[in-house]
Amino acid sequence: QVQLVESGGGLVQPGGSLRLSCAVSGFTLDYYAIGWFRQAPGKEREGVLCISSSFVTTYYADSVKGRFTISRDNAKNTVYLQMNSLKPEDTAVYYCGRKGTCRGASYDSWGQGTQVTVSS
Repeated sequence: QVQLVESGGGLVQPGGSLRLSCAVSGFTLDYYAIGWFRQAPGKEREGVLCISSSFVTTYYADSVKGRFTISRDNAKNTVYLQMNSLKPEDTAVYYCGRKGTCRGASYDSWGQGTQVTVSS
């Protein structure tokens, strides 16, 4: 069955970096876009960014431009979210999800999430 498993979260100081991984199984990653979204306590879910099957990045949140990048390794069935210059407001549970395209499509599967906490 379709599975997405996030990992790499943790506690980091402001200004630090983390790399999240999204390992997928049960489908051919090559044919799908993968997006990252996050949810902080008491806040609505927020799209972060997405990478298409043709390796094009779409940013959903202006607040992460210049700090977060997304990449994919189809051979390893894994998508990565590199987060640099982290801020306390980046604290949230981060999820990866599968989509047909980065624009105009909804997620049809997602993982259980990984906690990212940015605090001194």
